[in-house]
Amino acid sequence: MKKPNPHPRYIWQQDRWPDFKWDADALLEPLSHLTRLHGQLYGHMSMLGFEDRTRSILTAMTDELTSSSEIEGIRLDHRSVRTSIARKLGIEEDGLLAEDHYVEGLVDVMLDAVHNCHEPLSADRLFGWHSALFPLGRSGMYRITVGEWRRGTEPMQVVSGAMGHEKVHYEAPASADLPAEMERLIAWSNTTHLSPIIMAAVAHLWFVSIHPFEDGNGRISRSLSDMFLARLDGDEPRYYSMSAEINRNKKAYYEILEATQKGGLDITPWILWFLESLENAITRALGTIGRTVEKAAYWDRFKECDVNERQRKVINRLWDGFDGKLTTSKWAKICHCSQDTALRDITDLVAKGMLRDSGDRGRNTNYILP
Repeated sequence: MKKPNPHPRYIWQQDRWPDFKWDADALLEPLSHLTRLHGQLYGHMSMLGFEDRTRSILTAMTDELTSSSEIEGIRLDHRSVRTSIARKLGIEEDGLLAEDHYVEGLVDVMLDAVHNCHEPLSADRLFGWHSALFPLGRSGMYRITVGEWRRGTEPMQVVSGAMGHEKVHYEAPASADLPAEMERLIAWSNTTHLSPIIMAAVAHLWFVSIHPFEDGNGRISRSLSDMFLARLDGDEPRYYSMSAEINRNKKAYYEILEATQKGGLDITPWILWFLESLENAITRALGTIGRTVEKAAYWDRFKECDVNERQRKVINRLWDGFDGKLTTSKWAKICHCSQDTALRDITDLVAKGMLRDSGDRGRNTNYILP
């Protein structure tokens, strides 16, 4: 029988760990709203053509992997990640690059988590994920234990600050306790039937609180979340990125994690933060898809109009996100042409109704989509 801890410092030292609690009433409205947003997202996706859907899948998955690594301070080559995902999904993508074994491993983990989301979780499966993240058995310059729970008697601590002035943010359970700790988490993952969103939030917190590996715990905890969220998506591909949203609010992410890991077993604030982040991720995806739908409708509307390569390039830039205001001088720079050529291109598009004067009364006339 576990001896009561009169002064628990961390969540796993609570007497009833890991008997998590949450306020179901407080979660009801956010969950209902998320469910509606999720359905709206996939309804919008059905309006896209094959090429646009494919591009959206690649973008979301690429953002997920690059952002999950960036949260840990690891910057990946965006193009390399996108190409690897495309190759493994059998999608044609320009600019094939040499294989990067680290990136390939990350992609394998994500695809296994998402495509095999209903497969049972096991220690061997998690060991496989970990081995894929560290194919050379090293984290940076240091050799680490790969494909096994961490070892050693030293406490596993999350610290920040310069040497000699470190701040301990969190200390995980001892390595000797890991087999039993992970056995409980794995059994819960395979036998519990809750909302996939709630399971994604709880599993994320639970895994990263145990911190079972020497390195890569954050990335694997987010892959575990992805596995449960994929159950929500059903057979549909992923069109949003939770890790990208966390990365945009990294400071708040670490703050809510630390507060929760130093608190009691009522994890309602953590789940509410997770739901808000997921809502923001889906809302952002809806905005992107909405612009894609409008862009497709625009080109369909003007399909009979002849446009040259320069005109098509700049119009697509306007739809995909243009920095500042479009003037003749900016057009000339983008297209590497003279100002006279730029003005002729713009005048032609205005005459066809494909661009219009913004009406701003600034020094230079600028143009926007109709």
